[in-house]
Amino acid sequence: MEQVLSRQEASDAVQESGWRFLLGSLRTSVPVESLAQSIGLAADAVEACGDDADGHLRVDARPDRVVFTLQSVECAAVTTTDVELALRITAVAEKSGLHTEPEIGTEAPRSVQVLEIAIDALDIAGIRPFWKAVLGYADEVGREGPEDPLVDPVGQGPAIWFQQMEQPRPQRNRIHFDVCVPHDEATRRIETALAAGGRLVSATRAPAFWVLADLEGNEACVTTWQGRDG
Repeated sequence: MEQVLSRQEASDAVQESGWRFLLGSLRTSVPVESLAQSIGLAADAVEACGDDADGHLRVDARPDRVVFTLQSVECAAVTTTDVELALRITAVAEKSGLHTEPEIGTEAPRSVQVLEIAIDALDIAGIRPFWKAVLGYADEVGREGPEDPLVDPVGQGPAIWFQQMEQPRPQRNRIHFDVCVPHDEATRRIETALAAGGRLVSATRAPAFWVLADLEGNEACVTTWQGRDG
């Protein structure tokens, strides 16, 4: 019977197979040498997933890599089915001499990651309809409340979530990026950002997230799945 997995369970189940748990999904990247090889691998993966492909698998096929994402469309979470499909895709890749990997510490431009945009607001319910309309976004499955996040219905753009403010904050940015990275990539990403002129604003909620800022005080958070339970 299909079951929703905890963050720890999902991460542990796929860690050694080159997948990483990111914001309620499993992700991996497979380096390839051509678009033809990329499309071929994607087709093999879909075949391996069988009838479960449409309800769980998303594929971004490019000439240099294929990025696979697994998440139950029905419950917007990682389930035991997603783990099984991840292992099948890894096996299919290996048969072709390829490897599923999170691209951590490689020559890749970056690791697998998920981008979110956070908007600080005094009246979340008041501004949410505007952002939903102007972006052409939709409610996330099971989260249709007036203050819940918004997602791109075709899965191309970053999710939008809203952070409650208690009072106006003039002269400070009120929209920031959340960059969700693999838990074992966070330290390197933060060190790189600091070396590039950034500063650490806060690490009080690490390893759930670190708040960084550029030279002018514009903030971004590096986030992981860890430190969010209990």
